[in-house]
Amino acid sequence: MKHHKSYRTLGRDKDQRKALLRSLARSLFLHGKIKTTEPKAKEVRPFAEKLMTKAISGTPANKRLIEAQIGKGKVTNMLIEKIAPKYKGQNGGYTRIIKLPTRVSDRSKMAFIELV
Repeated sequence: MKHHKSYRTLGRDKDQRKALLRSLARSLFLHGKIKTTEPKAKEVRPFAEKLMTKAISGTPANKRLIEAQIGKGKVTNMLIEKIAPKYKGQNGGYTRIIKLPTRVSDRSKMAFIELV
């Protein structure tokens, strides 16, 4: 039974779900906007916003925490150096979900998730 579990399983086990969220967050920070299914967009939103909050402070400890979540590389540096300074005075609400029509092949609800 699903007592007090507030996350969506997305049809995957824990490791696959973690890898999916990591990949979606990296793509979101790299491109600024991604098209995905609505449940995936709703799951990646809090994950990405927590990373953005850590990136805004810019401390070395938070940089290590971000690297642990989404991996080292140009996405982490881009998040801390280019994306986060734009949201310096903002307290949350860094992303927006825009609902789209359903996908033709399997009628899945689709959505854009983008950085505001």
